[in-house]
Amino acid sequence: MTDYVFTPAPTPSLAVQGSDARFPLRRVFCVGRNYSEHAREMGHDPDREPPFFFMKPADAVVPAEGVIAYPPLTADLHHEVELVVAIGKDGVDIAPEQAFSHIWGYGVGVDLTRRDLQAQAKKLSRPWEWAKAFDASAPSTALRPVSAVGHPSSGKIWLDVNGEQRQVGDLTDQIWSVSEVISHASRSVALKAGDLIFTGTPAGVGALQPGDVVTAGIEGIGELQFTLGQA
Repeated sequence: MTDYVFTPAPTPSLAVQGSDARFPLRRVFCVGRNYSEHAREMGHDPDREPPFFFMKPADAVVPAEGVIAYPPLTADLHHEVELVVAIGKDGVDIAPEQAFSHIWGYGVGVDLTRRDLQAQAKKLSRPWEWAKAFDASAPSTALRPVSAVGHPSSGKIWLDVNGEQRQVGDLTDQIWSVSEVISHASRSVALKAGDLIFTGTPAGVGALQPGDVVTAGIEGIGELQFTLGQA
């Protein structure tokens, strides 16, 4: 038995819909600018950029329900609804046509972003990890296994704030498909069971205020609702 200097934190995990089992989390990869209109609204040309990734800590993933605290150090917190892919089998240099065999299931998540910190970091040519990797920055639904939902290649993806539509698109709008994203990521790192991939967001990202009610979903995958707490 290992003698740790203090009790290790519990393994982060997500609920599995319809089951008492939980999906243990290892790492969280996020794809930037994977929808053309979102890339344009952020001031970039989607036709010239290969997929790129940033990361969040596994314990930034929290259930997308109840009240989620407004984070510190920001006055410009943005929402980004995304399809979440849960990896269930290890792999390196995975061919796109083999990628689906590595997927355990899917969910719906929101990449919360401290946009003002991100803009400041970009201006200074510094990493913008602090804009993305804060506590509770990745609220997500329970996961649904492939056996229940298949492999969605199309379907409405949307997010409303206080009942007003902010983001809407379709999974077909992705520049890089899920299989291509997995293949590309696995060329750089070994993907392992327990990894999550947030696959990008459609256009319409915007600021949230304390007290806002966020609802979002993806057709055939699931829906979420949470309230943003006080700063």
